[in-house]
Amino acid sequence: MKKNLYVISGATGMTGSELSHQLLKEENIVVGFDNFFASSIDTVKDLVGRDDYIFFEYDINNAGHMAAVADKVKSLKGSYSGRLVFINCAAVVHTKHFYEVEHTFLTNVISMKTFLEMAIALGADTYINCSTSEVYSMQSWNANGGVRESDFLVMATAEHSQRTSYAVGKLLTEFFMKDAVDKGKIKGCSIRFANVYSKHERFADHIIPHIINNLLEKPQVTLLENSKVNKRTFLHNIDSCRAVMELMESPEALDGTVYNVATEEEISIVDLVKLIAKKMGMDDVKIKFEGYRKSDPERRLLNTDKIRTRTHWKPVVTLEEGLEMCVKSIER
Repeated sequence: MKKNLYVISGATGMTGSELSHQLLKEENIVVGFDNFFASSIDTVKDLVGRDDYIFFEYDINNAGHMAAVADKVKSLKGSYSGRLVFINCAAVVHTKHFYEVEHTFLTNVISMKTFLEMAIALGADTYINCSTSEVYSMQSWNANGGVRESDFLVMATAEHSQRTSYAVGKLLTEFFMKDAVDKGKIKGCSIRFANVYSKHERFADHIIPHIINNLLEKPQVTLLENSKVNKRTFLHNIDSCRAVMELMESPEALDGTVYNVATEEEISIVDLVKLIAKKMGMDDVKIKFEGYRKSDPERRLLNTDKIRTRTHWKPVVTLEEGLEMCVKSIER
């Protein structure tokens, strides 16, 4: 079997860390880097020190760091017989940062483009661009099985909220990806993930760790007023990782276009609190509502027919199973 070289930005994040583990099981080489903006070395500490895993504490926005990554990739030429693949998982994530347009633009747009150009310059075969379901903005669900990749978009603007600047930046990366593939520079695609979570996530800016952290203190959870009506689906990082791997191994899918990756298990945020509380052994939980987030759609339901048709991917971790993993991880 040919050994591939994978270069992963955001390598300690939820999808990046799971990818590192799974790709090494197949006897590949992984070069990963991360600045620990929203993660820690804990997610890959069992890999650090292996000959086939080269990790750097580097920032994708730092030109010197990226030059060092390029030099390392060049030095590994001859040590692999298969493909050179770049996977961009780096991003300014967590909703509170979505309002910082200059910050998200630098990391999510400029540095994504620079990383793509590096992949092309080094002769990479494939580039996977991790985008987001936030791109769907204010029209993020319908009654016909969810929004599709080909649907026209209805965006909130600066008149409504700076939040949408994050979505607009990610949308722009999808154009860069498509342009590079159309011009024959590289193969690849973009992936719109919807609400990825994992047992490793401890930073309480996403809803699942926020609820767990609240309940660890007392049987009360504070939610935004939006949560009285909001519903979401949640994607375990085992399934986000599997989607990347399935797309990389499907030549016909690497056409520069976009793929929705999500589950169909929709749950209200209030019921999510009750479900997590039940798994933590709590029957009576109080919910306190305070604050309001503008331009936050009530539902986000994605149609995943495209990736299911072009690959063998489908989610394998149910929300019940995923939350069970999160709770057991805390207990350990």
